[in-house]
Parts: sequence; C-alpha cells; structure tokens
Amino acid sequence: MQPNTKLPKVGTTIFTVISQLAAEHGAVNLGQGFPDFAVPQRLVDELARAMRDGHNQYPPMTGIPALRQAIASKVLRCYGGEVDPDTEVTVTSGATEAIFNAIHAVVRAAEEVIVLDPAYDCYEPAIELAGARAVHVALDPQSFAVDWQRVRDAITPRTRMLMINSPHNPSGAMLDQADLDTLAGILRGTDIVLLSDEVYEHIVFDGRRHESVLRHPELAARAYVISSFGKTYHCTGWKIGYAIAPPALTAEFRKVHQYNTFTSFSPAQHAFAAMLRDEPEHDQQLGAFYQAKRDRFREQLLSTRLLPLPVPGGYFQLVDYSAVSDLADAEFAKWLTVQHGVAAIPLSPFYATPPAGQRLARLCFAKNEATLDAAIERLVKL
Repeated sequence: MQPNTKLPKVGTTIFTVISQLAAEHGAVNLGQGFPDFAVPQRLVDELARAMRDGHNQYPPMTGIPALRQAIASKVLRCYGGEVDPDTEVTVTSGATEAIFNAIHAVVRAAEEVIVLDPAYDCYEPAIELAGARAVHVALDPQSFAVDWQRVRDAITPRTRMLMINSPHNPSGAMLDQADLDTLAGILRGTDIVLLSDEVYEHIVFDGRRHESVLRHPELAARAYVISSFGKTYHCTGWKIGYAIAPPALTAEFRKVHQYNTFTSFSPAQHAFAAMLRDEPEHDQQLGAFYQAKRDRFREQLLSTRLLPLPVPGGYFQLVDYSAVSDLADAEFAKWLTVQHGVAAIPLSPFYATPPAGQRLARLCFAKNEATLDAAIERLVKL
C-alpha cells in the first residue's frame, strides 16, 4: 500500500545526507551545525546531580518552575523585558518543537505564513502539516538583508504568521533596531502573529547587540520568541529549548505542546536552571568565545580559494566557491565531501527558488581548533 503522503516535497534532509557522506568518506564534518567540544563541566555535574536526586520522572508540562523563573530572570537581565514565568514561558524539546507548536497553535488550513529565504528547513514542513501555505520572500542574495517592501507586498488577507530569524541561519545576518521598527509598522493594525527564531541570540560579534523581539514591546505583544539551550551550552543533543509569548498565545501553544511531546527531559531542566541561576555570565561570554573561532577560521580561509563572506552572528561561515568550481551548490558539497574530505552544506535547500548562479556553501566553525585545522589543510589544496 502506498501512503498518501502529507509532505510530498520532503525527503532525507541535506544535513543527514552530507553527514552520512562525511562518515562514509572520512571527511572533516563542517556541515551539520553541532559543536565537537565539551559542554561546560558544571552543566554535566548538575545533570548528574539531578538524576541522582531523583528527577527522572515527568516534570510539569510547561517546564519546571525553577527553570521558567530562571528564564524570566535572564530575559530581564539581557533584554530589559518582564515576562511571567507561569503564563508566558514554556519549555520544549528543542527549538524545532517550539517552532512546530507555535505554527500549529495559530495557523489554520488555507492560511499563509511568510518565510524569508533562505530559511531553516523545518519551517515549511510544519506550515504544510497545518494545511497552510508558505509564502517565500527572498532576502538580498549578497547581504541577506530584508527588503521590507517585498514583505509588505506579500501580505494578503490570508496571512496569519510572519517568521524571522536573527542571527540568521545560514548567513549570520542580523536584524537591527530599525528593522524591528519597520516590521512593527508593517504589522500594526493586523492580526498577524510573529514568530522570531532567536536560537543564536548570544552568538553575536564585533560589539553588536542582539535586537531581540523581546526588547520591542509592540512586537513582543504579538510574538512567539524561540530560544535554544542546545546552541547556548554546546549540547545540541539534549534538545531543550523554550518559547516566550503573551498569555493568550502561550495558552494556545501549550494546547499543542501537551499533545506533541507533553514535556521535556527532566534532569536537563534542573541542570539548566542551576546554570542560569549560578553562572549567568556564560551567555554573556559566548560571543567572544565564538568570535575567536570565527576570526581564526576566516584568516585561515584566506589561504584557500574560497572567499569568506561577513559573519555578524551565529556559528556558520558562508564561502563563495566560484573561483574553485562551476558546479551547482548541492553537487559541489558532495564533490567537496567525497573528493576533498571536507563536508559543507549547500544553500539551495534553504530556498524555495535559489538565486540563479549562486555559488555559496555553509561551513560550521563551532569546532575544536584541531578539527578546523584539519579542514583547512584539505581546503588549501582546492
């Protein structure tokens, strides 16, 4: 029996494909976005303590109170906004679950969701599973800036949600205060819900400030703001994130959450609560930690034929490979992995319609120096 697929455009993700190729061919994997260095030792100790102390059963559906309170305190410390830990904060099984929940909480069949391309690959499948349609608005192909007039033109009476992502995956581009002010003006007087994917919120460089939607009261009043402990604490496999939204939006979000995962790994929640409470400086030091990696990697790339693009935030480095190959990006990524032993991610899977002739690939620099050095040794031979 052939199933009537609900996701006809979806196959195995490019991240899985490239990681499998990397494993098969012994390539240095700079493709999938995960660190290969240790998580903070204090976090590991707190996780073990939580398990020994018996926190091994279902925690509350919304997240343990200590963690929700710690998140609210962090929001006040970082962004100056007050959120209610009981009615506005929900802990989830990673940011991906939070994004899925937010979409399904408010988006109905035949409605539209505006997505800014290139966009992370989990967005559109969640929209399609809700019976809705993703409306793609392309970012500038060089700077990845938003053309707000194009966003304004894409809004119709069916538009229910608009999704933004800053710092942006895959480019690292960031929205500034003027962008948020313009967005507020576009959404003013509508019922459009904003989803702000801010999982790289603390990985920002060169003295810039992350302009969270939580800093902007008008936008925050209509937004789901999504964050990830996995990105902040180098533990992507723990899959713990959270969503912050006004009480009415949170109530709808929790209806989906309770029948999706219901709750999330209890010991990790206790560990993150302790880290936020006792070591709040960790997230404030993250930008400098990753900037050192970015700067060193970019300097090394200058000895290759790959041209590094600017990286304002996040832990991905885009490179222009047009001096190396005329292959389309997916074929180039496979060729680079198989023939030269370095795994990269092409940009075309992040688009509904990739820009013609774009020759860009994404490399992850959230790696040990030895890993990055090994990749450079191979890249200089291109």
